[in-house]
Formats: sequence, structure tokens, C-alpha cells
Amino acid sequence: MAYYMYVALQDDDKVLILTMDGETGRLEPKGETPVVGGPSAVALSPDGRTLYVGHRNSNELSSFRIDPASGELAALGTISLDASPTYLSTDCRGRYLLSAHYQGARVGVHSIGDDGAVVAPPVEWIETENGAHSILVDRSNRYAFVPHIARLADNVMQPPGDAYGPNAIYQFRFDENTGNLTPNSPLKMEMTEFLGPRHYCYHPSKDIVYFSDEQGCSVTGYALDSATGQLTAFQTIATVPEGYSGRNTCSQIQISPPGEFLYVPNRGHNSVAGFAVDADSGRLTALGQVATEPVPSAFGLDPQGKFLYAAGSESGQLAAYRINGATGELTPTEVYPVGKRPMWVLITGSAG
Repeated sequence: MAYYMYVALQDDDKVLILTMDGETGRLEPKGETPVVGGPSAVALSPDGRTLYVGHRNSNELSSFRIDPASGELAALGTISLDASPTYLSTDCRGRYLLSAHYQGARVGVHSIGDDGAVVAPPVEWIETENGAHSILVDRSNRYAFVPHIARLADNVMQPPGDAYGPNAIYQFRFDENTGNLTPNSPLKMEMTEFLGPRHYCYHPSKDIVYFSDEQGCSVTGYALDSATGQLTAFQTIATVPEGYSGRNTCSQIQISPPGEFLYVPNRGHNSVAGFAVDADSGRLTALGQVATEPVPSAFGLDPQGKFLYAAGSESGQLAAYRINGATGELTPTEVYPVGKRPMWVLITGSAG
């Protein structure tokens, strides 16, 4: 079994296409697609046929048809946005594309046409606050959350001139028939600690949501009330070693397909933190950190949960790791040069 990998290279204005061997994890270059305007956030349709790419520098959003035989991308169209897209995701039925806009302080929802292309104007264009970093519907397709990072502190690393957020999670109800977002009650869930929620992922079978805390250098697990769509925190656990005091922020977060292991990169400590997920409670146990490329803003897991690939946004290289299926331990395998400022890694589909 082989898969396709797509790497968004923001400073090269292109998306790199590679094939991934499902048994060895080895990558081979397959091609590239020009995407002018700083490709960054990437999302995949539920049927695996369409790739969506956000242009961070030009405030645009493009749709591409994936050729299942070659992995090549065919342009379906590009629309303009009123703010730079930081995160993209589709609803569970693939009818709408949701977007978070970090510096634009808002979230959006666009319809997806029959051909898979995103349609303008947006169904929703809602103002939130600075630092809106991601948006993703739950398994029931009824709820969505928008984490906003925190303000600068002495022990965290932030790009100069960045806009900082309110250290809160916005809670919405999502209508899968209309694409509308409705504020839940309460709309704004403010953190009691200096966490800065950034990205999140849902447990594959439990009503649990895990957030990477950008400034807190931690992961917080929340129980999701399936009747109300509200979150209740039950655990916060560090992503860096005990006693570490260097500058660091967390980036993305992903859980293995069976829900056994969870991973979060550290930017500054330049490592990938791993956690074992308790099968009953969903609580996390730290597995430690494995060194990786500087600065790991993006990473991806293969569909089988056997390999992890961490992209160094400063090194322009992709570090590959084999995941121990019994322990979740990461073993480094190879490092691949990919290009300037890789900001998203997505693995999908069958390459034969």
C-alpha cells in the first residue's frame, strides 16, 4: 500500500507531491503544483477527491481535484477572501468548508459545489478575536470550536509583530444543512490558566477533544457534552520535559487513527512530544520527546498510524519517524529536503 503526501511550501509558492510507501515509510518525489500567494493551510474533502489550499499572503483559497492514479492536482478555481486563512476543514458531509483567520479575527464558512470547488461569497463570516487559530466540526457534525491563542509571555516564542489572542475557546453549533454557525452558550470559554489554545483534534470514538496549548506548552483534554456541545476540561499535561525553561510554543496536534497515541510538536525545544491515550478515560500519559527539525510548525500521520513526518519550517526538511504500534515510541528513519517554509503536511489516498 502506498499513499500521497502533500506539503505546502509557503515561501516557495507551491505544493510538493510525494508518494509514501505504507510499509517502509519511504518518500519519493512525485511532482509539484504552483500555488502563488503563500500556500499554508491545507484540507481534504471527506471523499479524498479534492484538496483545499489557503493562500496566506494573498488572502485566497484554492480548490484542486486529486487524480487518484497519479496524485497530481488539477485546479478547480480560486476565490478571494477578506482575511488570511490560517486553518481549513470541511464538515463531515463535505458540503461546506470552514476557515479560521488568525490575524483577521474571524471564522468563515463557504459552500462547496457539486464539482468539489469552494463557492463565494461565504455563507458565514463571523468576527471573533485576534488569534483565531483553527475550526473543526465534531463527529456528529453539530458542533465546532475556535481556539484563540494567548498574549505574549516571557517564556514563549512568537513571531515579531504577531497579533495575540484572548486565551479562549469560542463554542458554536453548526447546521449541516445550511452551513450556519450559531453561538453556543456560553459562546466564549475563557481559560483560567495561561494556555493559549491553538489546534485541536477529536478522539475517534469518544466524546473527547484534545487541544494543543501554544503558550502553555501543554495539551488539555476536554469532555464534550454531546447534548449541549459544551466542553469541560479534565486534564492538562506538559509537552516539554520537567524543568525546561527555554522559549517554546506548541504547534499542531494529531491523534492516531485507532486513538491510541497523540502527538504534538514543540517549536523552540524542537521536538515531538508523544502521549499514550487511556482506552477508557481518554487521559494522557507522557511518552517523552524526540528531537526533530527546527522549527516544527507542521506534521502529519499516515492513514494507518505507522509513521509520523515533522516539517522544519526553518530547516526546510521533513523528518520521518516509525511509530511503535505497541508503545507509541518514535524511531527516526530518514530526513528529506522539501523546500522553503513547509507549513502543512497531509497524507491521503492510495497510490496503488
